[in-house]
Amino acid sequence: MTYGSLDASYTRRTLTRSARMLASLKVDGPLLVGLALIAVFGLIVMYSASGRDIGAVLKSATRIGIGAIVMLAFARVKPGFLRRAAPVLYLAGIALLVVVDVVGYIGKGAQRWLDLGFMRFQPSEIMKIAVPMMCAWYLHERPLPPSPAHLLVSAALIFVPVALTVAQPDLGTGMLIAIAGVLVILLAGLQLRIILALAGIAAVGAWFGWSFLHDYQQKRVLMFLDPQTDPLGAGYHIIQSQIAIGSGGIFGKGWMNGSQAQLEFLPERSTDFIFAVIGEEFGLVGAALLLLLYTFVVGRAMYLAMQTQETFARLLAGSIAITFFVYVFINAGMVSGLLPVVGVPLPLVSYGGTSMVTVLAGFGILMSLYSHRKLIRS
Repeated sequence: MTYGSLDASYTRRTLTRSARMLASLKVDGPLLVGLALIAVFGLIVMYSASGRDIGAVLKSATRIGIGAIVMLAFARVKPGFLRRAAPVLYLAGIALLVVVDVVGYIGKGAQRWLDLGFMRFQPSEIMKIAVPMMCAWYLHERPLPPSPAHLLVSAALIFVPVALTVAQPDLGTGMLIAIAGVLVILLAGLQLRIILALAGIAAVGAWFGWSFLHDYQQKRVLMFLDPQTDPLGAGYHIIQSQIAIGSGGIFGKGWMNGSQAQLEFLPERSTDFIFAVIGEEFGLVGAALLLLLYTFVVGRAMYLAMQTQETFARLLAGSIAITFFVYVFINAGMVSGLLPVVGVPLPLVSYGGTSMVTVLAGFGILMSLYSHRKLIRS
């Protein structure tokens, strides 16, 4: 037997052991690899975006580690338990949102956090998972497509947490919660005429709700239309972000060599606008590589979602997969000036604690729904 055949045999045994270990953990290997590559890329960018602050990198790595533990834990939970826990999680999230609106920690002009002394977290992030779970739970044993009465109940389940979140004020997170819930309803199979009618109602609601937005929220929309009307004020973020992305060209200026980021012209460069740092330092090639990784993760997540069999699993898994795509789309569009600035972080890359853990928890739930798809009996 040659050394080549021995090496090939050893490699096959190693791959087999790895596959068995992942199967025992109820984890999907390709999806895990995609998420890990994005997280590693994010840590590399974070070092530059934070001004070479190793502390920020370590904090991000710690949060990724916590999120990974949560993901592995959720991956082993059976879908039946998730379905039964949906109302409890939803009601607990509503209660926490009420507490935040009353005695929450105030930071950057918003009351979004609960201060536990050793940490702060945003209860609204929990609702990104709780709302689609609750909607999927409600529609689970009802005829699909949902009737008008069931649509009204589903809309109420979405509206309550969204209203409490927007009141903090946190329009960006409120919008993401609404999208996650609406996706469940759409995946339940609505007729085209109902979708068009709901779109019309949403347009009228947006026009009516304009007057209820805070001044800074209205300015964000107006600056999206023409940021040059206030280049040193409300339009400053978008203008500097576009300069950073445009100056990167095809191959970028090099890691830690971006002038907009390193000279601190780019605001929120380690959080909401970190994609601009990627565009400046790694260029079109680096940004495209990251988007390809996101595309792979979304595609794999959609594949897993389509393999599920039960109504609850199918609706929830599909919502989780598409919502992740929405996060990426909104952040990239916001940073490049194609969408208004709404404060949506770039998943697994932007500096942040609760949002990172929430994203990975969602993928843990998705893996659970897929790995247990043949074990569901109830």
